[in-house]
Amino acid sequence: MLNNRRVAVVMPAYNAAATLSRTVAELDLDVVDEVVLVDDASSDETMALARELGLDAIRHDQNRGYGGN
Repeated sequence: MLNNRRVAVVMPAYNAAATLSRTVAELDLDVVDEVVLVDDASSDETMALARELGLDAIRHDQNRGYGGN
C-alpha cells in the first residue's frame, strides 16, 4: 500500500521467461500489493515461470501485439 491505496502492477509479457525473475525481483513488494502478468501467447516458459513466482497470470490464446496485450 502507498498512501492508504492498494497498488497493482500489470505486466504485459511476450516470451519474457529470460527476464521475468529479474524484473519481479526489482519490484518493491513493500509498496506493491498485487502483480498481474498478461501473457500474449508466448511460446516460451513465461506462464510456467509466472506461476512459480506466485504471480496472477492471464494468457491470451493468440498474440494480440503490444497494444492488444
